[in-house]
Amino acid sequence: MSLRAIPASMDPTVVGSIDDELDRIERDERVSVRLAIESGSRAWGFPSPDSDYDCRFVYVASLDTYLSPWRTRDVIETPLTGLLDVNGWDLAKALRLLVAGNAVLIEWLMSPIVYRGDPRFRDDLRALADEVADRNRVARHYLHLGAKQWELFDRNRSLKKVFYSLRPAMALRWLREHPGVAVAPMHLPTLLAQCELPSDLVAAVAELTELKSRTREMGSGTVPAPIVTFLKAEFAIAADAFPKTAEQDLDYARARTAEFFRDEACQA
Repeated sequence: MSLRAIPASMDPTVVGSIDDELDRIERDERVSVRLAIESGSRAWGFPSPDSDYDCRFVYVASLDTYLSPWRTRDVIETPLTGLLDVNGWDLAKALRLLVAGNAVLIEWLMSPIVYRGDPRFRDDLRALADEVADRNRVARHYLHLGAKQWELFDRNRSLKKVFYSLRPAMALRWLREHPGVAVAPMHLPTLLAQCELPSDLVAAVAELTELKSRTREMGSGTVPAPIVTFLKAEFAIAADAFPKTAEQDLDYARARTAEFFRDEACQA
């Protein structure tokens, strides 16, 4: 049984093109796509009418590839075609970045839009991420991402940048309100629903999201005051709440991810 979760709002012609591209990648690259999801604004919960389709996937190559002394690339990139953007990571690369505190794989695992995938693989990889992800490092990833996007907004006043600041800030808030957990939802409405927030902030985000959903170019403008207050506060709090992790012993995390990788590679 393969995972599949495609909203009715998504163009079936584009979805079909993504399916075809994933089939071609498996055939031509001789890999097994274990999970393919949507990672862009559609999955984040604030699409525009002209939003791209950002398909991302995790794949496993053949055992011969992993046992060869000749290294191969650990990413598969395809040319941009219209609104279609399809790229993926080898499982080994994904696991290395997970241990290093990169939140990208975690977000892929939490995407509400799934093109295809092995449910056992996703569930096991989610459990592994919960086990080995460094909570502070993941939070610092969001802090760096959100603060950078907020700085870019200050430069060009593009309202789209507000969302790229807001989602990381909401992930930071969610992590603070859910101590002991390192894997936060990627979907902005889910983050909002699972946090205790001022009603004026929730209303301001809903209004801006509705505007983005019907406007191809949001242009520049003034950010609602509740959102400005929230962003500045969350980034300031996060800097202290999630301190830089000292050099830690990664032996356990590396051993667990190596074990996971070997099991999956042997199934390829």
